[in-house]
Amino acid sequence: MSLTGTSFLYTLIALTVVALVLPLALWSRIRGPKALRTGGRVLMLLFAQGTAVALVFVTVNNENNLYDNWADLLGTGDHVQQAANLGADGTGGIALRRLPKVRQTFTPAGGPGMRAAGGVRVTQLKGRVSGVNAEVYVWLPPQYDEPAYRHHKFPVVELLPGYPGSAKAWFGSLHAPEQLLPLMRDGRIAPFILVSPRTNLLAGVDTGCANIPGTVNADSWLSIDVPTMVMDNFRAESAPAGWAVAGYSAGAHCATKLAVAHPDRYRAAISLSGYNDPIGERDSLAAQNPALRNANNPYLLLREARTPPRIALYLSGQPHDGYEAGVALEQSAKAPTTVHVVYIPRSAGGHTMALWRPQVVPAFRWLTEETGQLHTGATPPTPSTAGSTHAALASGTASRAGAVRRR
Repeated sequence: MSLTGTSFLYTLIALTVVALVLPLALWSRIRGPKALRTGGRVLMLLFAQGTAVALVFVTVNNENNLYDNWADLLGTGDHVQQAANLGADGTGGIALRRLPKVRQTFTPAGGPGMRAAGGVRVTQLKGRVSGVNAEVYVWLPPQYDEPAYRHHKFPVVELLPGYPGSAKAWFGSLHAPEQLLPLMRDGRIAPFILVSPRTNLLAGVDTGCANIPGTVNADSWLSIDVPTMVMDNFRAESAPAGWAVAGYSAGAHCATKLAVAHPDRYRAAISLSGYNDPIGERDSLAAQNPALRNANNPYLLLREARTPPRIALYLSGQPHDGYEAGVALEQSAKAPTTVHVVYIPRSAGGHTMALWRPQVVPAFRWLTEETGQLHTGATPPTPSTAGSTHAALASGTASRAGAVRRR
């Protein structure tokens, strides 16, 4: 029975009801020695508590897409077949353009939110460079199957969840396709292909989107294998011009790091409540020693880059939860790097899906304008931030300057 399946949720609800009824019906009817009566009542209480806790956990898990299956929850999943030393560029000397195209088989994805807005499809990808074997979810914009667009190539956004987090989170908990679909149809947001690969590759640890020889090549999985597969199987624009990466929490750190480290693979990144130093996630493999921390810190990578990368960064955060990290990147950036920081007040909520969900549309509007995916005048002008409310700040529609004035 699937951890996130409807049948498992309904079974838990039924068991919880039974657990509540049993003590009411049998508490005074248990016969036998005192020890037996006491033991029976204790078991009924434990059963009631256990089912209640399980129901709460499953409800929270379904809402936030923390664990996708039992292997993720129990820490028995391992999606790394090999982790060779791939060198500084993460290719292992492989001539990527010479690799033959690999056609993948896609099936409809199951789970909450997977059938909405046209549906999400999934494939099992064996990374030819990274040695990772894991699932990748893809959502196609409404224009993709229209005859007028049959020769059109579409821009792509790679979506990364937090840790722990399921690759389904952007589709399920954040409702990204449902929010973006009408705006794409109206021409207010570019018709992006949305791609979400698994990032939970090893049991019980966050890979930090890093390449660690002998352990995992998460960077190459995300920045080479997944984009190559998408361009092989869909009418997707070539990297880097047509590619961006977005994430929240630990995924936000990864999004920024991937864009800064690989401007030849991504043109833009969206970070929602991210951090720069990998130590921001205590279970991150990228934080296990100073050398790895420095090599996977986007602030240090940007500051020490010989040539400023041609990328655009969108970073939103609250005080002590992403905002300072964004300001640090903004202060260290030099042209042609551009950084847009959005201040989110504490009143907007905490480090949860409820905070990030309303930021999806503003972030994609920024991405549409920043990457020039729509013709001039097709995207409505950004409204004035004068007199912006907390709701506007929480949605990311207010500028950093306007937000700072209200601190």
